[in-house]
Amino acid sequence: MCKKGKKHVLRFCFLIGLTVLTLFSGAARGEDLIKIGGVGSALGAMKLIAAAFEKSHPGIKVQVLPSLGSSGGIKAVLQGALDIGLSGRLLKDDEKGEGAVAIEFARTPFIFITTKDIQKAGLTTQELEKIYGGQIQKWPDGTRIRLVLRPEGDSDTNILKGLSPGMSQAVKSALARKGMAFAVTDQENVKKMEKMPGAFGLSTLTQIITENAPFKILSFNGVKPNVKALADGSYPLFKPLFLVTVPAKTPPTARQFIAFVQSPAGRKILANSGNLSVEGKSGL
Repeated sequence: MCKKGKKHVLRFCFLIGLTVLTLFSGAARGEDLIKIGGVGSALGAMKLIAAAFEKSHPGIKVQVLPSLGSSGGIKAVLQGALDIGLSGRLLKDDEKGEGAVAIEFARTPFIFITTKDIQKAGLTTQELEKIYGGQIQKWPDGTRIRLVLRPEGDSDTNILKGLSPGMSQAVKSALARKGMAFAVTDQENVKKMEKMPGAFGLSTLTQIITENAPFKILSFNGVKPNVKALADGSYPLFKPLFLVTVPAKTPPTARQFIAFVQSPAGRKILANSGNLSVEGKSGL
């Protein structure tokens, strides 16, 4: 990864540390406050579920924190700063060893986005390989394609690399090029793309819907990304979303919240916000 990408990751790790310290330094909390945080793409839907949960469970408050990323959310749960973490990846062996347990609760279409003025409806795998590899540098109208990358090792980057052997090489090439734009969190990714004419990057359907982000969602290999297409298998790309806890330390109120996420009411909110709910699928 280029130095700029590494600098972004180091800055983000520092911010995670500050967030965890802030959570620990707050006033003593009772079981009537549930703290949740982690991967940015899940935050919008989780806020909607939290609002519905509070309405049906008077006296219990749910605090959904700003984006910490998957690793930040998992770390905060392990350190006892959060009750529930949100992750876009499977747990690592060391995280499992520390007592973390993950349950996959939803899958959201993994999508390619650009600014609304770009006259392009979709992309093929071959076109993506050429865009990331640097062979295609302009949109059909001549506007420069401005890639916004995620760091090497990021779950989104890994999904992208997995499209094909050619895509894996193209992404490695893009990560190594000088002057590339990087975004560490899902929210930073959207903010950067909003300010860049001709921007092109990755996101999830749930984030675009819940944040009302002003982007054009591109079809992939001729298929438009939506929950129905993901459910019937015609759209193959998705980002899994997990609820992460340390069962021995999880308070009863947090267990109630997890049950609500998986209830018919929770699944309906997930579906309406660009997610395919997954019932009780373990991420271990």
